[in-house]
Amino acid sequence: MFKLGKASKRNLKGVNSMLIAVIERALQISNVDFGIPSTGGVRTAEQQYKLYCNGKSKLDGNIKKSKHQSGNAFDIFAYVDGKASYEVEHLALCATAILQAANELGISVYWGGHWRNFKDMPHFELIK
Repeated sequence: MFKLGKASKRNLKGVNSMLIAVIERALQISNVDFGIPSTGGVRTAEQQYKLYCNGKSKLDGNIKKSKHQSGNAFDIFAYVDGKASYEVEHLALCATAILQAANELGISVYWGGHWRNFKDMPHFELIK
């Protein structure tokens, strides 16, 4: 059973409490530990724009806003062998636990790994 570390908790400040509940439950049932990167929680328009410019997002933070900007999304990294991993197989295992936790809690969450045109494996967002 895993739990959120101090840095991940800090990086989730301002994120919707329903999503935090999903993360906490997912860590209890996941076979792979995971955490929240520094830009994985709430983002400013400037942070979002930088990710957009680097090709890591399709949303620029100004005209097209991200759910991160409203606290209704989070990103993860897998934690494997003592270091962060963005390997597809690790993120998919984490996603399985996150989606199961969301289902258990009755919270609708969408995974960026299911997107058709732009796979965003670390991304999860609240469906309202």
